[in-house]
Amino acid sequence: MSTHDDVRTLARPLRTGRDLDPLIERIGDARIVAVGEASHGTHEYYAWRSALTRRLIEERGFGLVAVEGDWPDCYRVNRSVRLRPDAEQDPRDALDAFARWPTWMWANDDVVDFCRWLRGVNATRPEERRVGFYGLDVYSVWDSMHTLVGWLRVHEPQHVDAATRALSCFEPFGEDGAEYAFASRFAPASCEQAAVDLLRSLCAGRGAAEAATDREARFAAEQNAAVVVDAERYYRAMIRGSAESWNVRDVHMVDTLDRLLAHGGDDGAHPVKAVLWEHNTHVGDARATDMAGAGMTNVGQLLRERHGTDDVVLVGLGGYRGGVIAGSRWGAQMAPMPVPPARPGSLEALLHDAVGQDALVVVPRGEQPDWLTRRLDHRAIGVVYRPERERRGNYVPTVLGRRYDAFLHIEETTPLHPLHLERAEEHVPLTSEAF
Repeated sequence: MSTHDDVRTLARPLRTGRDLDPLIERIGDARIVAVGEASHGTHEYYAWRSALTRRLIEERGFGLVAVEGDWPDCYRVNRSVRLRPDAEQDPRDALDAFARWPTWMWANDDVVDFCRWLRGVNATRPEERRVGFYGLDVYSVWDSMHTLVGWLRVHEPQHVDAATRALSCFEPFGEDGAEYAFASRFAPASCEQAAVDLLRSLCAGRGAAEAATDREARFAAEQNAAVVVDAERYYRAMIRGSAESWNVRDVHMVDTLDRLLAHGGDDGAHPVKAVLWEHNTHVGDARATDMAGAGMTNVGQLLRERHGTDDVVLVGLGGYRGGVIAGSRWGAQMAPMPVPPARPGSLEALLHDAVGQDALVVVPRGEQPDWLTRRLDHRAIGVVYRPERERRGNYVPTVLGRRYDAFLHIEETTPLHPLHLERAEEHVPLTSEAF
């Protein structure tokens, strides 16, 4: 058979949520499903990811959604979807409050629709069986610190001194990651020990504190402290190179997921299954790309290493042409942009030529056809995108059959709809990553 025949043999039309049946079957009893996207600004990626997640929650008992977002922002959404006291009744209000660029990643209509649906599902369940929505990322060092100090003042004043020492260490840098990163590079002292001491003091008193307080809120306080520890490491690593800072970030995201899985439901007794929403560059196993050669690991690789390939399913998404929301530079106002047809020889061009419609490919567990074992260019659009550079960049060399367990191909993509334009007062994080 020709390569195109091999592709058509595996590809299944993708029209409605029921067409995901082969993927649901492949997921089986796996505990972790990580669902990617080839950009952070494409409606179809969010819509299909949501459709798959809804089925996993309803049919397979998945109990939490963890996303490439900041812990404090996403925890407000979590409180809303789980109908917690004093939380926003409409998750849209919690999402509209996101204030770190690029806000459109989560403050958009597709995420609102999903979170409203999730709140409705949770309203029919007892509190301990409600599905959560959590952020895994590492950028919220100052938001996490201020949130933690405020919570401790009310609930655990015995830890306020440790938190205040950590906060006072960071305060001279004016919530500027660049200033802190350079200061830690050229000065012998850093805030590392203050942050570690804070987390250690919280964890040491966990048992008695949980008995006297809201266990979920106490867990959130510890997670904010963990963000401070790893964000401090992240900013110091940025000075030494992008690969090291990337690894700090992805390890933090998997560590956070592992804490969520161990934490379980509110009573801690129910094992939880998790869906992750992140960019393909985090979800797809780094060992099947050129990332490994650059000394980089990622979420997908770490999940397989820690939890095994039987308990982890990695799902990629990509598109042939269409449109996207992105910024023309870091921190720029978002704008809809055209996405030209994928370049010849790429994975997306192969699927377009062979299938020519939206399709699902579930990777065989055993012997694979040649096109799944070849290294093909695979498009990756970040929050910064310049369509005119398509021929020189925006692609990651990928062995599809090793990078993912399944792949959703979209022929024509459209930009998602943000809830608001970027606001002048929004925080633009220092980072070496575009994903």
